Amino acid sequence: MGALAGRHALITGGGSGIGEAIARALAAVGCAVTIAGRRKDAIEAVASGLPKACAVTADVTNPSQCTALVVAANAAFGPLDIVIANAGAAESAPFARTTSALWSRMLDVNLTGAFNTASATTADLTRHAPDDAKPLRRLIFVASTAGLKGYPYVAAYVAAKHGVVGLSRALALEYARTPLTVNAICPGFTETPLLAVSIQTITAKTGRDTDTAAADLARSNPQGRFVTPAEIAATVLWLTSDGARSVTGQALSVSGGEV
Repeated sequence: MGALAGRHALITGGGSGIGEAIARALAAVGCAVTIAGRRKDAIEAVASGLPKACAVTADVTNPSQCTALVVAANAAFGPLDIVIANAGAAESAPFARTTSALWSRMLDVNLTGAFNTASATTADLTRHAPDDAKPLRRLIFVASTAGLKGYPYVAAYVAAKHGVVGLSRALALEYARTPLTVNAICPGFTETPLLAVSIQTITAKTGRDTDTAAADLARSNPQGRFVTPAEIAATVLWLTSDGARSVTGQALSVSGGEV
């Protein structure tokens, strides 16, 4: 199956959408996968359909749960080689109605959650390897085009995702002399349950029908369509390949040319 066969990957937010697609893609090339998330039924459903997978319930906003997650992952399949920090959430409000509670929720799950995931896993990802070994270690943050540009009505989310991109760039330089590369993937609007919720919110607030609301969002992509989770998973497969060994500290926009 190639260079990824036998590697151990952790995917947070792996119960649906982008995380599920990434878990399935990595499993298909021979990785053991640990799938983490807050919804036990969802992550267990994904894990049950994969050849070598386990599900661990964890909330990335809680540092002790992230530590326990890594312990459980190690017990199942050994130390981690690949970590996909994908867990996230989005809420919208005009800035004048953006409360401190909303601000905190967006930073907690999107930015602090990314920090907690990295903090709990970098010991595995930078562990010593024999001199003759060529370990392949990857930390990939799933950010957003909101980490590269601004959008109205989601100031807290935009700020958090900009922070994720900054975190990935800082860690890439800090670990540049180790086998670990650190990158961020920045999807545009992607066909996920999170997007479906956003469309429902737009329809509820504006009175537009679902098709019109979806079309308005799709127009932000110069290709006039939504990105698919499979396209994000394919980007992960490339970043985890040996050919991407020199790619680190990058924020890869997968958005049809939006940014």
